[in-house]
Amino acid sequence: MKKKRYLYLLALLPFLVVTFMYEIIPLITIIINSFRPDDGGGFTLENYHTVFSKLLYRMAITNSIKISLISAGIGIVIAFLGARASKAVGGKLRSVFMTVLNMVSNFAGIPLAFAYMILLGNAGVMIQLGRAMGWDALANFNLYTSSGLSLVYVYFQIPLSTLLLIPAFDAIRKEWQEASMLLGAGSGTFWWKVGIPVLMPSILDTFSVLFANALAAYATVYAIMMNSISLLPIQIAGCFVGEVKIRRGLGGALSVTMMLIMVAMIIITNVISKQFQKGVRK
Repeated sequence: MKKKRYLYLLALLPFLVVTFMYEIIPLITIIINSFRPDDGGGFTLENYHTVFSKLLYRMAITNSIKISLISAGIGIVIAFLGARASKAVGGKLRSVFMTVLNMVSNFAGIPLAFAYMILLGNAGVMIQLGRAMGWDALANFNLYTSSGLSLVYVYFQIPLSTLLLIPAFDAIRKEWQEASMLLGAGSGTFWWKVGIPVLMPSILDTFSVLFANALAAYATVYAIMMNSISLLPIQIAGCFVGEVKIRRGLGGALSVTMMLIMVAMIIITNVISKQFQKGVRK
């Protein structure tokens, strides 16, 4: 038995080495650099003072949180409906639905940015169609704004959140729905009183994943907006790439700030999730 354990640990060794080299060491380096001045020297809080005092970086934090909350909120609502539909149909149709979800969930980054520019850019196909048909809302749509960018974020949030929520619906038993119907409650009442409270921990966990996914997104937004919008990932990349002088300390402080925002969201969703679990048990 002990030999098997050692064999399992040996099999995990490459994974642990890769995790240590590409996750732990870079994380420690970023944290250390965030407390160092760019020109060398000892401990300083100047980098964090710059992050929270300079308007550019405050806007980056605000814009990133705003877009992440909006895209995660819209994505979780649509994903809930999609996961519920997938649970209801079952069979081959569900298999096809899962296949499509897996396919579109991998369509992100630069290809997704180009697809949106072709469809909804200033001379995009849908924009030209809106002008030809006289649909002002579509003809005047501007992809290169925070609202347009939120639409792009929502696209890659929906497949991910749906895939994460589908297994959670297995916790909803048919007996509960049947008992609810026998007691005279409709479908809406069942989901509001029973279904959603039971699923709420999974919904909140998925929301935190979506929030982190949007907060750290870089390739798609950079390909569409370049530096015309201030977001945390863009400002972090700017500290290391494209500058005359590499600003490791400021980039580290921005990175730590982004990580702290993610951790804060995870803590908030975990606290709310525990409250819902206590309510369901009662």
